[in-house]
Amino acid sequence: MQFGYFTLSDNHYQDNQRTANQFIADIINEAVYAEQVGLNSAWIGEHHFSTLGVLSCPDLALAVVAARTGRIRLAPAVTVLPLHHPIRVAEQWASLDLLSGGRVDFAAGRGYDRREYRPFGVSFEDNQAIFEEGMEVVRRLWSADGPISHHGRHYGFDEVAITPRPVQRPIPSFVASFSQPSIELAARLGCNLIVAPFAAAMTYGGLRQVNDLYGETCLRHGRQPGRLMCSYFIHFADNNVEEEAARARQIRYYRECAVAAFPGDPRSAPPSYRYFVGMVERLRQVRPQDLTDNSVLLGRPLQIIEALKKVEAAGFSEVILYFNVGLKPHSQVRNEMARFMAEVAPAFA
Repeated sequence: MQFGYFTLSDNHYQDNQRTANQFIADIINEAVYAEQVGLNSAWIGEHHFSTLGVLSCPDLALAVVAARTGRIRLAPAVTVLPLHHPIRVAEQWASLDLLSGGRVDFAAGRGYDRREYRPFGVSFEDNQAIFEEGMEVVRRLWSADGPISHHGRHYGFDEVAITPRPVQRPIPSFVASFSQPSIELAARLGCNLIVAPFAAAMTYGGLRQVNDLYGETCLRHGRQPGRLMCSYFIHFADNNVEEEAARARQIRYYRECAVAAFPGDPRSAPPSYRYFVGMVERLRQVRPQDLTDNSVLLGRPLQIIEALKKVEAAGFSEVILYFNVGLKPHSQVRNEMARFMAEVAPAFA
């Protein structure tokens, strides 16, 4: 099993003195450092118009990382595909694949914050159909040997071929999932799958159930199952005092960031997002003792190893680690990244 660096660039905290610009500089530094300590990949999220996430252009951030590294895989976590025209998305990530020497993994999703949709004039209610059609267009443009035409419900064009072409033909593609329909969509499209364990535990049981559903749906559509990945919050804690602080930091993230971003109002959540309503209510009420390894890696190295062995047994090939969650200081993030690769990763060599 491999491991990567992951961030959503959350900066939405009371009494927060860290600016968005400073946090983005920290993220670039951490992504470059990820290669130095031996992590396999760097995954950077896309968010718009608020401090719930302050990095709106992961392709540009990862281009900087690409120029300062030579091995690490580079990926968005995720591209909010309905917000962008799929031709432009295909061009951007094909360009980064070329500039990085074929190191891009592409992950896309619908996002979950209606406020990011309004300024772009895109329907939040219809984003499932927009996403599915956009994903089809992006992948066709990467794979085609010549111009393609497309006439769908949301996009239409004739005889388009992108330049430059990606080095990888095609770029490995992931669908990000919080729900059963997204898992089934990934299988139907023949895409790899990336999930959040805390959401999996709340919505459909756990990672083993994700693997089963994905595999069964792939077989039903005549597809070979692809790679399974998941993201995890992580905090090292070597004693009771550090553990208490880590649990408080994680709960702060849930209450001040996740609850504010997710569509938790049953009066306005579209049907395809209705599962978020219960999730938000549970996150509002979460207690320190509720933070189990279904959602968070927290404790001493041996505890983290034991939790990750369960992930490995569930059939997942890579875990991307959210080190800089909850306003964790940059120096502590770097320390925990190095500790993970020195004290945890060797158990999976």
